[in-house]
Amino acid sequence: MDALIRPLARAAGQLGERAFLGVLVRSLAWSAGCFVALHFLALWCVRQVLGGHVMLGWAAGILAAFGASVLALWLFLPLAAAIGTLYIDRVAAAVERRWYPSLPQAHGASLPVQIWDGINLGSRVLLLNILALISALILPGIGLLLAWAIAAYAIGRGLFVAVAMRRLSRPAAELLYHRVRGIVLAHGAILALAAYVPVLNLLIPVLGTAVMVHDLDIALTQAPPGVSP
Repeated sequence: MDALIRPLARAAGQLGERAFLGVLVRSLAWSAGCFVALHFLALWCVRQVLGGHVMLGWAAGILAAFGASVLALWLFLPLAAAIGTLYIDRVAAAVERRWYPSLPQAHGASLPVQIWDGINLGSRVLLLNILALISALILPGIGLLLAWAIAAYAIGRGLFVAVAMRRLSRPAAELLYHRVRGIVLAHGAILALAAYVPVLNLLIPVLGTAVMVHDLDIALTQAPPGVSP
């Protein structure tokens, strides 16, 4: 139980620090920019299709704005996951400075690698969300639980491996994930549940990264010979 609660408590306890707030502000700015662009794109498409029908175009514009809002909320998780990976090094470094000062300096991945990893994670979460949505429509009750399980896997495994790759190769990061898969997925499940709560969902990229740094420390204590940060 301590391994489940302690990382969450420590991550939440650092939310007021400058490094965390800076990443949160940047993530919010990127998300807001993407959502505004999505609204304008939806409205522009409607005007292009129904530009000659004033009343019909006005009504369709309202529906398009509403649909864009719903779509933006649905896309928040994959978008947040992708944006969050761009700032993993900042959040992880802040966590390590406070809780694991004896660790050697991590050699963070290059910007292109971070961007590619963010796109890869966001795309994977988006694909899984689509599958979960289809399941929820076909099996209303079971589908919602399946959607939660899929999000838990995507957030937990995706963020843990991304955090571990700051210090290890991908094969070594995958090996460590399998050794602490239970606790990582448990934290992923909690974060996935929080992702559906307004306002709280804005903290997922920062909190998720911080939690996974603590999970990585647990994994490293159980690491086989030859696997070290």
